Amino acid sequence: MRTLFGPFTQIITMSNLPLNGPISEKDLEIIYDGGIIVEKELIIEIGKFSLLTNQCDEVFEITSPHVLLPGFIDCHTHVCFAGSRANEYSKKNEGISYQQILSEGGGIYDTMEKTALSSYDELKELTENRLNRHFSEGVLTCEVKSGYGKDFENEIRMLQIINDIDTSNPYDLVSTCLAAHVPPKNADISSEKYLSSIINDLLPLIKKDKLSNRVDIFIEKDAFNVKEAKAFLKLANEKGFDTLVHGNQFTNGGLNVAVDSNSISVDHLEVINETEIKYLSKSKTSAVVLPGCSIGIGLPFAPARKILDHGCCLAIATDWNPGSAPMGDLLTQASIIAASEKLTNAEVFSAISFRAANALGLKDRGVIEKNKIADFIGFNISDYKEILYNQGKIKPSFICKRGKVYNN
Repeated sequence: MRTLFGPFTQIITMSNLPLNGPISEKDLEIIYDGGIIVEKELIIEIGKFSLLTNQCDEVFEITSPHVLLPGFIDCHTHVCFAGSRANEYSKKNEGISYQQILSEGGGIYDTMEKTALSSYDELKELTENRLNRHFSEGVLTCEVKSGYGKDFENEIRMLQIINDIDTSNPYDLVSTCLAAHVPPKNADISSEKYLSSIINDLLPLIKKDKLSNRVDIFIEKDAFNVKEAKAFLKLANEKGFDTLVHGNQFTNGGLNVAVDSNSISVDHLEVINETEIKYLSKSKTSAVVLPGCSIGIGLPFAPARKILDHGCCLAIATDWNPGSAPMGDLLTQASIIAASEKLTNAEVFSAISFRAANALGLKDRGVIEKNKIADFIGFNISDYKEILYNQGKIKPSFICKRGKVYNN
């Protein structure tokens, strides 16, 4: 069955755009009064709506002005958690640093305790509710990390929940093992031995049960150092996992580890110098910036403009988590960093579509073109420029995921 969707006032295809570097507004391909023919889960034709009507079996008519974009992709989240850290948010606004709270046993450790106390069903429902909200706001593909497991049993439970949700909901999830989030609290084991245990004891179980093919590590004071991370990522790669790095959030060093380890992305980059940006630009490692974290704990934004101008591949993600980035609104955060860093509409939309897909190793989505998955979202407006101008207040009113329409 071939279904024609449209007519759309504008279709912003995001097709034929570069994976790296700056993108001008004039480079956007815009189809006016356009339509899309979908068969099963794939796009099979795009063009003028009036020219496609004789090529379909049925029409899903859009009766009001709509601008269409590829479904958004959030390539960095921590939405599988229980509990709130509102008390810590107040402390941070009183001047107590994120690092101090963590070093005193709060922060990530607090969420680990609360997550461990939740049942499987409770944690699944909490996570699912967040992802349902994300979906309603246009995020059709989302990465979700573990990392709030106080032990390996809880880490596996988190990954099982993520995979369970993935198979029972319309959105697509990409799971990531972040057991290397912080060292175990008050454990009689060195960081080096803990990382070795992840490699030798946890990752084989994850691979056996196909719970994830991605491994992340947090490189920072009170987390893991550069030397430990290098050895860990090398061994994870050897076991067949894609690797990525939480790096350069508060101090330098993580970026170089990510590039040297051929990691698929390095995420955060609030603290980064020009030498590091140039080093990143010579690699295939994506830069994932997280404006929600900057908003949440009062950090400067990652220098997205410089990262793009040096020819890097830039993605924007929410970092949705209970501590540093509790908002979890991708479009709002992308709009805010766009104004601060002077990013074009084309650069922002690419950073939450096909460039975000690249940071997840996905080549089948993020653009509206033939043979790609039929993931697209419509906004009840006549001009795409209204989307970022309204800074996240305009949400999608039309959602199509894998060729199926969901009311919004």
